[in-house]
Amino acid sequence: MSKQELLKKLATKDGIIAALAIDQRGALRRMMGDDITPQQVSEFKTLISQELTPYASSILLDPEFGWAAAEKRDENCGLIMAYEKTGYDKTVVGRFPDLIDDVSVYRLKEKGSEAVKLLIYFDIDEPKEINDRKAAFVERVASECNAEQIPLFLEILTYDGTNEDYVHNAKVKPHKVIEAMKFFADKRFGVDVLKVEVPVNMAYVEGFAKGEVLYTQDEAKAFFKQQSEATSLPFIFLSAGVSAKLFQDTLVFAKEAGSQFNGVLCGRATWAGGADAYKAEGVDAARQWLKTQGKQNISELLAVLEQTATPIKL
Repeated sequence: MSKQELLKKLATKDGIIAALAIDQRGALRRMMGDDITPQQVSEFKTLISQELTPYASSILLDPEFGWAAAEKRDENCGLIMAYEKTGYDKTVVGRFPDLIDDVSVYRLKEKGSEAVKLLIYFDIDEPKEINDRKAAFVERVASECNAEQIPLFLEILTYDGTNEDYVHNAKVKPHKVIEAMKFFADKRFGVDVLKVEVPVNMAYVEGFAKGEVLYTQDEAKAFFKQQSEATSLPFIFLSAGVSAKLFQDTLVFAKEAGSQFNGVLCGRATWAGGADAYKAEGVDAARQWLKTQGKQNISELLAVLEQTATPIKL
């Protein structure tokens, strides 16, 4: 099966990627408490897969806790598997990525994955030796994916390596996101789909901000337009932990700005409340939340995507 044929299995019949992300590991354990066991993490992912994949075109999981969930997904839901270890070594400058030790693209495909997701933290303005090392890392994984003819989804999380101030990062975010997309759109990286942040922090956009405003709506829309024009590759938005309502409103805003985004890989904006229910009351409470509010979240998101996303040409 070719990459294009596999991509079709990950999208809706109209060519939009409406994917559910539950590949979180460290972040999920922090959400659910330090005493959460690996078995409980796997159980929660399986609940999400059982209850929400009937409404998703595909699901993103991880090979450390996600294979049981993969087996319980809806028969029409495609499977994307993460390849990177969670997090990064905070004692080393550069936020370098690493791969899960006992995993390869061959093994992921062998067990049923229809795409591979690789996450990389990236600051376009960091020293060349740091970014060149990351470039080589992506090239290696892309070579594996090409050998196995399986699509590569590259997730780029941008940051400023010199300043962690929240307002400063909101000011420089458009530059960081757009330039990172341009960098990894080069054919040498073999990326099939870019999974990216929206180019502005919506909490600082006129009409969305509850405090300081850094961008007018026209300025923000111009950044969305620039982002869309930065690459000819398909690109999808990640939800970055914002609320379901804000993420949906952001997609409408992106469409109004002229963004040609091709879908989403949405995580916490869909299922975060289910994690709270699981932590507080257990499996039955989490399942009930997913059957009601979780279903509502993903159904509303799908409705918004149908009106805002641009189909991939498959």
